[in-house]
Amino acid sequence: MKLLEELNQSQRFALGGVLVILLPCFFPTLFTPLGRAFPSVFSEWNAPKPRHLQLLKGALQLQSSDWQQSDLWSPLPNQGWKSCVESAATPSFPKESQGYVQVFLDGGLNQQRMGICDAVAVAKILNATLVIPHLEVNPVWQDSSSFTEIFDIDHFINVLKDDIFIAKELPSIYSWSTREYYATGIRATRIKTAPVHASANWYLENVLPVLQSYGIAALAPFSHRLAFDNLPSYIQRLRCKVNFKALVFVPQIKELGEALVNRIRYPPIESRAGETEYLQGRTDENSNKQRARKFVVLHLRFDKDMAAHSACDFGGGKAEKMALAKYRQVIWQGRVQKSQFTDEELRNQGRCPLTPEEIGLLLTALGFSNSTHLYLASHKVYGGEARISTLRKLFPLMEDKRSLASAEELGKVEGKASLLAAVDYYVSMQSDIFISASPGNMHNALVGHRSYKNLKTIRPNMALLGQLFLNKSIEWLEFQKAVLNGHKNRQGQIRFRKEKQSIYTYPVPDCICQA
Repeated sequence: MKLLEELNQSQRFALGGVLVILLPCFFPTLFTPLGRAFPSVFSEWNAPKPRHLQLLKGALQLQSSDWQQSDLWSPLPNQGWKSCVESAATPSFPKESQGYVQVFLDGGLNQQRMGICDAVAVAKILNATLVIPHLEVNPVWQDSSSFTEIFDIDHFINVLKDDIFIAKELPSIYSWSTREYYATGIRATRIKTAPVHASANWYLENVLPVLQSYGIAALAPFSHRLAFDNLPSYIQRLRCKVNFKALVFVPQIKELGEALVNRIRYPPIESRAGETEYLQGRTDENSNKQRARKFVVLHLRFDKDMAAHSACDFGGGKAEKMALAKYRQVIWQGRVQKSQFTDEELRNQGRCPLTPEEIGLLLTALGFSNSTHLYLASHKVYGGEARISTLRKLFPLMEDKRSLASAEELGKVEGKASLLAAVDYYVSMQSDIFISASPGNMHNALVGHRSYKNLKTIRPNMALLGQLFLNKSIEWLEFQKAVLNGHKNRQGQIRFRKEKQSIYTYPVPDCICQA
């Protein structure tokens, strides 16, 4: 009481606020009625119980055999393909540019990455100068990271110097052409009618005249605005050259990513002073190779945005359903077509993202065990640590960037979703195996990039898993057998791109040729 008397009024208010925040943690039962009354606020505090207890029990009791582990970790054999992003049929470099092309890219890191590749291709089609793309502020993550904060701009320009003209910024004569300028009215130099997957001819007929008249054309919106079919082979190969060679992360991201890879791959050792240190930077390569351990990266996109848009039931009860429905209405105003289907219908179609519990059961069925070193690539998991507790129980050696990096290292990228995603992307490209819990831009980008590098990548059979998880009476051994059979040919084997499919996910045969 004496302490409270000594606190001034502002300090008492601050202390009261902290207590209010902590009360649900210490007395969760008191807040259950409130959770029902205000589901959008309290739903994430109501951690769901495991939904597949019978499978979980079997997964925890049975360990995979040595032969299964050996086969699982073996790298992909040479599949007889090689990179062919350089094209002998590329037209000669033009003597002068037709004008400047600006693009404004929305979305997250990987959607913007694909947009950059398309922007280079469009500049090539038009014989125009590409201004380094402007990355829009992400409305979900509120991230304002620029191109130069993520990608090495000098490397980008150098790799493409024989393909297109590139300008770091507009000359002063066009300094008026900004995002703000186009937001305040209808402008003749802005092209906002580009259809999704537009043809090369569309750009020649609609954008080239603007360039010739004004010397500049601004494309916004631009995401997914170039077709994947009926384009010259040199344009297709140029897109892959941008994606796989020109776009590399800035040194800051690469250094942090490499540090995390070293810390998960090489076990810590005791120094003479008795302090734990990592093998990062040590010169004894043979010692490093002997101590190196394999690891798998799990990309777990299970944020509130994904959970709500899927319209699936994730076991959080009525409060969670109401909260997600309300969020869905606020963000998309009822335009989510999936919401007209039942959870069972969606799962039978493989249209529900795997929960942390379900991806854990899948990994265990495939042969990963509690001794597996798992790196979790994710931004924010809906439901927090409580939601991933079952996954952590199955894989106690699970790490992420926050558990591996120091506070000082994280401080350089914290609060920047694109930089954090870039670190995860880098680590994912260095892993022995990559798997994603649900389709999406990160999944698509890494499937394509790892295919280009011939690295093992497991693609969950979503339709099969949806049906298996609906079967509440299935035993562990039956589940594991079905999982193994359903994933034999989903571990990085070459797949040809079909019509309308993305070249960034399926680079064969446009950018990878038979050796």
